[in-house]
Amino acid sequence: MSSHDFLVIGGGIAGASVAYELQRHGSVALLERESLPGHHTTGRSAAFLVDSYGGPTVGRLTRASRSFLEEPPGGFAEYPLVTPTPVLWIARDDQREGLASVLASGREAGAQLVELDASDALALCPALRGDYVAAAVVEPTARHIDVAGLLDAFLRGLRRGGGEVETKAEVTTIERDGDGWAVEAGGRTWRAQAVVNAAGAWCDVIGGLAGARPIGLRPLRRTAITFDPPAGQDVRSWPCVIDADEEFYLKPEGGQLLASPCDETPSPPCDIGEEDYDVALAAERVQRATTVEIRHIRRRWAGLRSFVADRGPVIGMDPELPGFFWLAGQGGFGIMTSPAAARAAAGLLTEGELPADLRSLGLRREELAVERLHGPQG
Repeated sequence: MSSHDFLVIGGGIAGASVAYELQRHGSVALLERESLPGHHTTGRSAAFLVDSYGGPTVGRLTRASRSFLEEPPGGFAEYPLVTPTPVLWIARDDQREGLASVLASGREAGAQLVELDASDALALCPALRGDYVAAAVVEPTARHIDVAGLLDAFLRGLRRGGGEVETKAEVTTIERDGDGWAVEAGGRTWRAQAVVNAAGAWCDVIGGLAGARPIGLRPLRRTAITFDPPAGQDVRSWPCVIDADEEFYLKPEGGQLLASPCDETPSPPCDIGEEDYDVALAAERVQRATTVEIRHIRRRWAGLRSFVADRGPVIGMDPELPGFFWLAGQGGFGIMTSPAAARAAAGLLTEGELPADLRSLGLRREELAVERLHGPQG
C-alpha cells in the first residue's frame, strides 16, 4: 500500500508536467498503464509552439509557456527544447476567407502574424506551387518542440524531487477513502488526498471509475507520414506549412518531411493505428500543393487527439467529487501549453486559484472549469 498527497493518472505530457509541478507541494506518484510514459498521443505528436492556434484561452496558456520552453529552469533539460521554425499558413484563391479567419483568430490569441503574397510564400518554401498559393500568413516566432526531450525532462525533474513513476499500472478501481481516495492499479493499492485525471483519451473512462459525470471527451484520430525531400534539397530551413482550412500540413522532420491530412476521425480510446485512406490522402494533398513527389513513405502512424465540445482545455476540480481533479481535453495544443497548464492545475489544486502571472494574462478559472461542460443532471 502506498500513500501520497497527490496521485496522477496518465504518463503523457499532461500527467508528467502536472506531477512535476505538484512534487513541490507534497508527495506525488504518477501511474502509467503502458510500459513507457508517453506511449500514446504524446509519443506520436509533431508539436509546435504556435501562438495562433486554438483561440484566446489556448493562446494565453501558450504565451505563458513560451519562456519556460525557450529558457527552461537551470538543470531542467540537457539540450534546447525548441528550434525556431516559422509557421506558414497558405490559401488557394477560394480559401481567402479561411485565411482571414486564421489571421483574425490568431491576432485575437496574441500571435504576431504577417500577411504575405504568393511570391513571399514561395520564397519561404520553394516547393509550393505558384498556381496553388494565392495568399499566405506567416508566424515568424513559432518554434518546433522536442517532444521526447520535454517529456523526459518533466519525468527526470519529478524523480529528482522525490516523485514516484509507476509503469504497467493500469487503473482498475477508484473509490473514496475517508477524505481521500484509494486507487487499485498494477496490483497495488494507492492512497492519496487528491487524484489528478490526466489520462488523455481515457479521461472519461477514468472519471467513470471514480463516479464522475463525463465531460464529453471525443478522441479523434490524426494520421502522419514521413518521406524523403526532393533530391539535393536541404529542407531543414523550410517552415511548417499549414493549409488555411487545415486540409493538411507539411513540415521538416530532421532531413525528411512529415505531413498529415489533418484528419479527425472519431475513435474510442485505444492504441490507434493508421488507415490506408488517410495515408493516401496526406500524400495526395501534399503533391497537389507542392512540387514534392512522394515515391516512398518512410513511416506512417496515427495518434488520438482528444477534445471536449468547445475544444478548450479542462483544468479543474470535479464539482461533485472533492479531491478528484481533471486535466483533460488538450488535443492539438497539450504539449505547447504544458508548462502553463501544469502550473494552472497545481495552483487550482493546492491554492484554489490560478497563479498570479496567469491571471495577469486574462486567464480565468471559469474558462477552464469542468462545470462549463455539464448540462443539467438527469
